[in-house]
Amino acid sequence: MNKRVLVTGSSRGIGKAIADALAAEGYDVVTHSVRSGGTDLVFDVSDRAAAKAALDADIAAKGPYYAVVLNAGINRDNAFPAMEDEEWDAVMRTDLDGFYNVLKPCLMPMIMGRVRGRIVVLSSASGVVGNRGQVNYSAAKAGLVGAAKALAVEVAKRGITVNAIAPGVIETDMTQSILPEAVDEVKKAIPMRRFGRPEEIASLVTYLLSDGAAYLTRQVISVNGGMY
Repeated sequence: MNKRVLVTGSSRGIGKAIADALAAEGYDVVTHSVRSGGTDLVFDVSDRAAAKAALDADIAAKGPYYAVVLNAGINRDNAFPAMEDEEWDAVMRTDLDGFYNVLKPCLMPMIMGRVRGRIVVLSSASGVVGNRGQVNYSAAKAGLVGAAKALAVEVAKRGITVNAIAPGVIETDMTQSILPEAVDEVKKAIPMRRFGRPEEIASLVTYLLSDGAAYLTRQVISVNGGMY
């Protein structure tokens, strides 16, 4: 297939599942992490200059990406009255600013190369309905939804699709922070009575990158076991 796809935050969890699934489909996957030497690119998505330098160099050497999957993100949960400035700023700079920092260097080469490509943004259920103790995270993830919808309108005529995925509770390192005694209560709020698996998000990303999804854009697709 030889279509190059960048997946940010792909050293573990949902990002790794996405990278593995796309590689299995024959895509040329460019992996990324903030610190792992085991990925193709290493930079902090919140660092605009570092992101631009790494992406410009990769694109100059190997050509534009067919798709960009924006998965990298962090959370710093706290009740809003107790939230520290750093907890707000870190989440905004990584989860929301990362959209601009990563896509800005990638998009024009895609357009100039007449690539009828794909952009997939990982938002969250928290960004759609809000979540207690996650005002910062919910704000950033809701911002991603707005950004994805607006960008989809701008690039639609060029055959580039932009969609967002809003996962519910997925079995990753983040869910390991849920106290064991609270797991059953969380599952009771999910009609399917279980957490999702990273592979279930990856399969949707694979579809969104396929030829069959060429007319699907400006959508927010929830994968949450029926939570809302």
